[in-house]
Amino acid sequence: MSLRGQMDLFASGFSQLAIDERVSAAIAAGAPVAFSLSGGKDSVSIAHATAKRLDALGHPRDRRVSIHSDLGRIEWRSTPATVEQAAAAIGTPLVIVRRKAGDLVDRWERRFELGLERYEQLLTYHLTSPWSSANNRFCTAELKTQVILPHLLRMFPGQQIVSVVGIRREESLKRRLAPVSKIEGKPYVRANGGGILTWHPGVEIREDEVYTYIAREGLPLAEAYPLGSTRFGCAFCVLASENDLTVAAHAPGNLGVLHHLVGMEARSSFSFQPQRWLGDVAPQLLPKTLLNALHHGKAAAAERRALEARLPSNLKYVKGWPQRVPSLAEASVILSTRTALLTAHGRRSPYDTPARVRDRIAELHTVERAREAA
Repeated sequence: MSLRGQMDLFASGFSQLAIDERVSAAIAAGAPVAFSLSGGKDSVSIAHATAKRLDALGHPRDRRVSIHSDLGRIEWRSTPATVEQAAAAIGTPLVIVRRKAGDLVDRWERRFELGLERYEQLLTYHLTSPWSSANNRFCTAELKTQVILPHLLRMFPGQQIVSVVGIRREESLKRRLAPVSKIEGKPYVRANGGGILTWHPGVEIREDEVYTYIAREGLPLAEAYPLGSTRFGCAFCVLASENDLTVAAHAPGNLGVLHHLVGMEARSSFSFQPQRWLGDVAPQLLPKTLLNALHHGKAAAAERRALEARLPSNLKYVKGWPQRVPSLAEASVILSTRTALLTAHGRRSPYDTPARVRDRIAELHTVERAREAA
């Protein structure tokens, strides 16, 4: 068997892309197709194979586009070039979109500032971390989905758009449940008939097949993989393994954002990941001043946890609202904790006596009861 034949055999999943009736109907109707490109191996390889499948189905090439949401400073420096090369290989024009309110680093910084403001107003019981997390992936929602899909609806007004997303069920427990396709609901339904049909053609493809396909087709491979990363996304991801964070930290193009994020850890007193400080991944790459700041940030984190451990647990807000009104003694504990934490961040709250704390929480509790009754 020829080398090409062997590679075909070990990338057979790409010849059996997943498709269902509603995707088939949309393609037959000539719906516009948008390939979402992150620059990672899955998005590039699956988009390329899907374009071939569309050719075989007679879908017009001029009805296709590739789209990439640029997350800014957190991206690998080589990502723009990788995405451009991928779009060229797929044979589509490339559209770059960005969040108007700033990049992902801006979003994290603004989240912490807003958290402090809400904490001042007793709208939160605990201080809020700046970072996204496994349970709160606003990074994906706000900087990708909520940027890409509205742009596509503006590009193709009044049309049903097929959005190709290169995910695989093998990747995670959550993705094992990924459907072949799904119709996006509000806010991606337009009165003029516009809508989004998300298609996951590569759900059954295995990781080894991805690498074989990329090598066979001569597709661009993001620099993170040859450097030793197991996954690709942001240079520093809140869900990344220690290995992948270490690889990213040692890539020269990422040093500036590494220093910036460690500085945010130090100032906020919140570690980048729940159980890992980014500053501990490659401390030898940090200047002494930043190491000292991180040391103080860790001490502040320990103090914050100790202070918050004193708070009455049964007064913790549920879905953002207090469930009962504290006694004056409980309000006194809340006040002392909050005063110490706000002072550490150069802030102060107008609710500066136990009575004012109690009355403010009572006010919020009344609002919540009225909201529930409405």
